[in-house]
Amino acid sequence: MSTTIRPTPATVWAEMREGNERFVAGEPRHPRQDVERRNELAAAQTPRAALFGCADSRLAAEIIFDQGLGDLFVVRNAGQVASDSAIASLEYAVAALDVSLIIVLAHDACGAVRAAIDSTALGSPELPSHIWRLIARIVPAARTVLRDAGGDVDPRTLDAEEVGREHLKNTVDDLLASSRLIAEAVAEGRLGIVGANYRLSEGTAVPHVTVGLDEA
Repeated sequence: MSTTIRPTPATVWAEMREGNERFVAGEPRHPRQDVERRNELAAAQTPRAALFGCADSRLAAEIIFDQGLGDLFVVRNAGQVASDSAIASLEYAVAALDVSLIIVLAHDACGAVRAAIDSTALGSPELPSHIWRLIARIVPAARTVLRDAGGDVDPRTLDAEEVGREHLKNTVDDLLASSRLIAEAVAEGRLGIVGANYRLSEGTAVPHVTVGLDEA
């Protein structure tokens, strides 16, 4: 009787990086996207990683990492904000699907980040209530960057990429602080988290935050 060896977080991230390198080079394999794979997955799913990313149409997770059906459990919203529903979905991926890795995927030129920055300026227009409640979770990153800049500059001149990287770090921190299940899985070595920024023009997913990946 064969025993399936559970991949380590570092192993899964290495596979994701290899897939991203194929995508960047224009040499994707499009693995596990055939009829046989579809039929194989009809009864159950066993993804190796969960991806929590921005809902931007240019962040198609399986394409960016050259993965196939059933490889990634994907959760997305504008600005990859750690909402209750997003955290619950990621907890399901960890507890029920036993994923080894969570990738938090941000990107440059993010509209949600830009809106959060602009909302901190005096006289900024009022936003629709649901949009405001979402981007309000990004505003602390904008305020941190503004404070580091001296606090006396026009918020609208802030570097959106710098704010985005700060928000990416905050999102990973939020996942660990808000979910005991996720934090315990990391502490036990069963789960790793990578916070990466996707470069739209290059196609690269650049890691900025790693937790629980000693080999990353």
